[in-house]
Formats: sequence, C-alpha cells, structure tokens
Amino acid sequence: MSKRNKENVFRGKVNWRKELTLLPGYLILTIWVAFTAAFLIWILGASLSTSREIFTGTVFKFESGIHLENYVSAWKGNNVSIYFANSLLYAVSSCFVVILISAPAAYVLSRFTFLGNKGVKTGLILAMSIPEVMIIMPIYSLTAQYHIRGRILLIILYILLRVPFTTTYLLNFFASLSKSYEEAAAIDGCTPSKAFWKIMFPLIQPAVVTVTIFNFMSVWNEFFMALIFATSTETTPVGVGLLQIVNAMKYTGDYGGLFAAVIIVFLPTFLLFILLSEKIISGVTGGGVKG
Repeated sequence: MSKRNKENVFRGKVNWRKELTLLPGYLILTIWVAFTAAFLIWILGASLSTSREIFTGTVFKFESGIHLENYVSAWKGNNVSIYFANSLLYAVSSCFVVILISAPAAYVLSRFTFLGNKGVKTGLILAMSIPEVMIIMPIYSLTAQYHIRGRILLIILYILLRVPFTTTYLLNFFASLSKSYEEAAAIDGCTPSKAFWKIMFPLIQPAVVTVTIFNFMSVWNEFFMALIFATSTETTPVGVGLLQIVNAMKYTGDYGGLFAAVIIVFLPTFLLFILLSEKIISGVTGGGVKG
C-alpha cells in the first residue's frame, strides 16, 4: 500500500451523527469498565493489606507495608492449593472430553442427513433449557444408589452438562464449511473419520478455542453441583472453597488472606481472556461466514 493510500485510510471521514447516537452506549460501557477496574484494584490492594487496614479504609496507604505473606497464608493455610488443583483438574479434563464428544457429534449432525437428526438437535436444545436444580435430586439418588462419588463424579457431571451447549455451538461452524474439503479428501483416499480429524476439525479451531474457554470458565466458577457432591476438602473446587474460607473468617479474621484467595481464584480466567481475546472474538463471529 502506497503512502498516499495509507493517508487516505487514516483520513476517512467520521460519521459524527452515528457516533453521537452511540454515545449513550459508550458512556454506559465506560462507567461499567471504570467501576469494574476500581473494584478489582481495591481487592488487589486488600489482598496486600492487613485486616485492620481493610476495616479502617486505609488499604492503599500500606502503613504496615505490603503483605505478600497473605498469598502464602491463603495458598497453604486456607487450602487454596487443594481447591485450585481440584478446579484445574475438573476444568481441564472435562473440557478435553467434551470436545472429543461434541466435535464429532456436531460434525455428523451438521453434515449428514439421517433419521432422527432433527430430533437429536431438538433434544440438545431442550437439555440446555432444563435448570440444574430440577435434576439435582435424581442425580443425587442415582449416585447414592450406585456409590459413585469423589472427583470422578464431578468430572462426569461437568461433561454431561457441557456437551449439549458445546455441540449446539459447533453446529453452525461445521455447517459453514464448504463441502469441497470433504470431496478433495475423498479423492485423496481419506476415510470420513480421517478427513474429520485431519481437515475439518482444524478448520474450526477458533470456535473450538472459544467454546473451550467458555466451558473452562463455567466449570471453574461452578458452585451448585460442587456444593452438593464435593463432600470433602480433597474434592472441593475453588467456588465452594471460597465459601468455606468466608465462613472461617469468623474464627480467623484473616481478611487479607481471603482477598488473596479471591485474586488467586480469579487469575486463571482473567489471563485466559487477556491472552486469547482475539481467538474468542473470531470464534464467536466466525459461524456466520459461509465457506
């Protein structure tokens, strides 16, 4: 691109009338971002302060210094290391298995016509519409009857809960791909399964990354199922773990450690959004583009 063309691009006329109509939205977004940033900065400051400084409103004065030991206390003394490891295990393992199940299912449902295709798609939508509170008692009864408990139970539940959403999400992305890819693969002698894993699956990588991030966050922040089925410290994830730390505050009074635990729990999902924001955007918008 020549220098003159570059200048013309940057000198594009601004539609001020359109920008003025969007001003209320910009204002609301700015206020929301400012409030969220202030809230997070205060929590970060509190995690480096003492309980006395938190209650007296002198968080950012750091009169007694910066207390990094709050993080050590939260990690070891408040069992955050155990909660963190459990949540990481639940999120990573369930996300991996969900993709192994949902990606082939979405591919078959979107690319092949067979008896029951529409019924399966409708069933996936209905499965997403059922609140967890309506199925918790039947699940609890079955797990008690067959003595299923521990980490494996929560992993199975998270997989089953995320499969309908993930499969439905990936349907449009597979449907948007051109059939010429499969035709070329067939000519080269690829079996349908090999064509899927070698050609079709890599083509929807942005969508896979995006839905995996959504699933990771959902499992990481899940509370209700974990509250019912995580019956010991060894199986408790971060959501229920934070509740236990809050309940322990009436005896320990270590509020600096509490806010340090909040920062530790919040950090993984925050980093995911920061590092993979472009892939998330491309994964959300890519399904409407026809190949």
